[in-house]
Amino acid sequence: MDSNDDLPVRLKGVGDSLWVTIDPTQPVERLQAALIKPFERLKHLAVNARVIIDSGNSTDSDQLIRDLGEFLKERFQVGQVSKPPEKKKTVNKERIRNQDLGNAWHHYRSEALMIAGRVRSGQKIVAKKHLIIMGDLNPGAEVVAGGDILVMGTLSGKAQAGQPDNEDAIVMALQFRPTQIQIGGIVAAGLDSGGRGNPEFAYIDDQAIVVDDYLSNNPFKQLTWPEVR
Repeated sequence: MDSNDDLPVRLKGVGDSLWVTIDPTQPVERLQAALIKPFERLKHLAVNARVIIDSGNSTDSDQLIRDLGEFLKERFQVGQVSKPPEKKKTVNKERIRNQDLGNAWHHYRSEALMIAGRVRSGQKIVAKKHLIIMGDLNPGAEVVAGGDILVMGTLSGKAQAGQPDNEDAIVMALQFRPTQIQIGGIVAAGLDSGGRGNPEFAYIDDQAIVVDDYLSNNPFKQLTWPEVR
């Protein structure tokens, strides 16, 4: 039996789109055949759906993507078919680090919002940049931040970090049980880790939200100098 890694086509929902990852080394006929089964399972959900075809690092797959797009439109009546959006230019981290070293990062005036207490169902908190909650976020509560969201308690509600388009943001909680997480434009639900007991954090990897153990995979441990975030 093939593992998922061996499949020429993988399909997942990302935000309001269907994200199709293909192996561009495969013949178009095999890719078309591999697309049939997952799209047939979607039934009417595929009609007029927005589809993104991701060929990985391949730089000459435009024709292949067009061919697969025409196939999906004709057979399953999907709507728009496109390549993944261009990644934003990465920030020059070395420049930022040198700037921090030269200007002394501790002179920055933070726009982070820190609150203490339980955020109850029906309450909504919006922070311009980072949001730190010294307490729990109950089911039915909602928090929105332009940067990271750190919950020093149990996260059981809805958290939207990096709004509207910062996909480098994270959502971290001591107990990670959210009803929904959004980072930038990527949305995921049903991320309850089952209460592994360790702090966990959500971040974007390959256009999908991933939850990881914070202690063993601290996303900041590779930094050699504290940076303004």
